[in-house]
Amino acid sequence: MKANIPNRIILPEEKTPTQWYNLRADMPEKPPALLNPGTGEPLKVEELFPIFCEELARQELNNTDAWIDIPGEVLDYYKTFRPSPLHRAYRLEEELGTPARIYFKFEGNNTSGSHKLNSAIAQAYYAKAQGLRGLTTETGAGQWGTALAMACAHFKLPLTVYMVKGSYNQKPYRRSIIHTFGAEIIPSPSDTTNAGRAILAQMPGTTGSLGCAISEAVEKAVTNEGFRYVLGSVLNQVLLHQSVIGLESKAALELYDEYPDLVIGCAGGGSNLGGLIAPFMQDKLQGRANPRILAVEPASCPSLTRGKYVYDFCDTAKVTPLAKMYTLGSGFIPGANHAGGLRYHGMSPMLSKLYHDGYMEAVSYEQTTVFGAAAEFSKVEGILPAPESAHAIRAAIDEALKCKETGEAKTILFGLTGTGYFDMTAYEQYLNGTMSDVIPTDAQLEASEPQS
Repeated sequence: MKANIPNRIILPEEKTPTQWYNLRADMPEKPPALLNPGTGEPLKVEELFPIFCEELARQELNNTDAWIDIPGEVLDYYKTFRPSPLHRAYRLEEELGTPARIYFKFEGNNTSGSHKLNSAIAQAYYAKAQGLRGLTTETGAGQWGTALAMACAHFKLPLTVYMVKGSYNQKPYRRSIIHTFGAEIIPSPSDTTNAGRAILAQMPGTTGSLGCAISEAVEKAVTNEGFRYVLGSVLNQVLLHQSVIGLESKAALELYDEYPDLVIGCAGGGSNLGGLIAPFMQDKLQGRANPRILAVEPASCPSLTRGKYVYDFCDTAKVTPLAKMYTLGSGFIPGANHAGGLRYHGMSPMLSKLYHDGYMEAVSYEQTTVFGAAAEFSKVEGILPAPESAHAIRAAIDEALKCKETGEAKTILFGLTGTGYFDMTAYEQYLNGTMSDVIPTDAQLEASEPQS
């Protein structure tokens, strides 16, 4: 048994990352190219400039550079909340009676309460450096909207956030924080854009989806000079910025001669999962190690476990580029479950390719069993997890119990993406027994599946 490993490991400053890791550079087969929705041809970088900041567009299509320097201003901001702690979950191990060693990387120690700030500050930096007038975005649970509002306040950039209407109604204090940082926030779909009005005409009373909110945010950006759209998940550029999670995790484990047998991350669009697994997947691809890598998604929006690997639009109004990914169809509207950040209809093209090629696994869980794991974890570890993070906790507990049955002392690492303090309505529903599970039927998935 490993000895003298503290409950909370903080990297010394000299070991913190100064570069992001671009996993695509080391993939033997690259993810298929994004396609221009008008021509069906692979996108050229300049075709992304009307939507994205120019440097972010270049990062989006970069398949060759494994390491990209983190700008000095971004590094300085990172120092206000990074490195984030790596915890050894001793009390959870004891509660489960497992020989497994359980670690979790905790990304909730900043005002946004999540990992999203890692990419938000980078994207706002590039927008400011380009001299843009403002940004637009979407948000599901509100963590990305909060993080980007913080980043835009730091760089004094106006921001408009389209928040999925279901989450907007569920999380009033999350939207209050976004307001506090100076951003405008609009429940989506709305009557403020052509895309929103069309969606409302087709689906009156809908609680919305990330696909709907993306359509509105993109329209707002391209119809206002000097504005650009930024996204908090799915895109290659976002997974690049989030690689600091995995790089810090690996470096912290190396201090105590540890290496994970299993790496677990919750999966919605793929930002935290891609960031956590990046250096471990590099080891796997290059033959240095062979960790199991497990994506955990909600049964209400199961893109990996029940979706199709095809080209699809990234938004509901079908104005964005086509990406080859595991998808339920751009028209899919998930049930208003409480894991708002895991409601996207598709999965990161990079992660989709890795999953399709057999480098990682995926499972899905209903939200009642996920909240059961969240409650158990909070009692023993003293951290109230976000509903998204609780999916990874559920899988980590199940895997640790398997170790109890077999007697294997495996090392398990999972990502705790953020805190659940703005999700108390959900916790209350779980505790009083009024929470229900929403699982789409095969017929519902067939009705929304992409045709390409």
